[in-house]
Amino acid sequence: MSLPALLQGRLTLPLISAPMFLVSGPDLVIEACKAGIVGTFPALNQRSSEAFEAWLVQIKQALQTFEADTGKQAAPFGVNLIVHKTNPRLQADLEICKRHQVPLIITSLGAVPDVVETVHGYGGLVFHDVATVRHAQKAAEAGVDGLIAVCAGAGGHAGILSPFALVSEIRQFYHGTVILSGCLSTGRDIATAQMLGADLAYMGTRFINTQESKAVADYQQMIVDSSASDITYTPEISGIPANFLKKSLAVAGLDPNTGKAITEEVADSQKSGSKELNLGEELTAPKDGASAWKSIWSAGQGVGSVHDVPSVAALVATLHEEYVSATIEYAQLSREYALKIQGGF
Repeated sequence: MSLPALLQGRLTLPLISAPMFLVSGPDLVIEACKAGIVGTFPALNQRSSEAFEAWLVQIKQALQTFEADTGKQAAPFGVNLIVHKTNPRLQADLEICKRHQVPLIITSLGAVPDVVETVHGYGGLVFHDVATVRHAQKAAEAGVDGLIAVCAGAGGHAGILSPFALVSEIRQFYHGTVILSGCLSTGRDIATAQMLGADLAYMGTRFINTQESKAVADYQQMIVDSSASDITYTPEISGIPANFLKKSLAVAGLDPNTGKAITEEVADSQKSGSKELNLGEELTAPKDGASAWKSIWSAGQGVGSVHDVPSVAALVATLHEEYVSATIEYAQLSREYALKIQGGF
């Protein structure tokens, strides 16, 4: 197991609240870090680099005040950067991160050695999203400090591999920090991630349903009302395979099972199933203004474990209780089996 020095002794749980587009903002990040887990957000959640920098100032000041008032040390925070040629703000946002010495940078859609070098230059960490072993190998070669194994069922842009397969294969060649993403919603899930060989758990969907989230109430209620069978994995919405809530696809006038535009023939066949989705309206042509992430909502297959909208502090407290309970239970079970082996059954 490998945990960077920057994180050692600063976490109440081995957990990162994942950066979620249009959902994660300063309030969520601040409360996560105060509760002792890593809070993160995408730089592109702000429309300009100037506004992004203002968020960084807000977060840093809030955490400094918390530490001064309580004498406690907050967990580090992080920023997600899209490292791809289609992101015109990359260099500007990276320079801002350097200026403010953001502790953790999470890179997506490309592992670029120059970005890693810049972050390492001021003492920061770089964790990189990977969904395949090939991408993990390339990121490792670029010198990242951690690999986020985005497995089947994760919210947003997800992979298709089982965590048992992906984490195991990554561990065969990579000895840095491994973070597991995909369907994690409870403290028991966090403990399970560690048993699989991950150092940290990466939890997104569960934090959509918090009071500090920027998600609208209808989005949060749809998550409460959904289960794993209500998630559709499709490349149709953003061009990259991702998981979306079927009900939001249907409300947008898209085929809830594929995310494709509904032809008259498909609409006829889908209308018969609209009651099962409990949509409350007809499936028609795509509605004006419907767009990925803003009104077509993403979530992971772990939605079936989400039943409420607590504060971040209350959620982390619950996760901690579940985590401790699960680890104690496992320790007891493993001890029983160990004794049986020693006694020859």
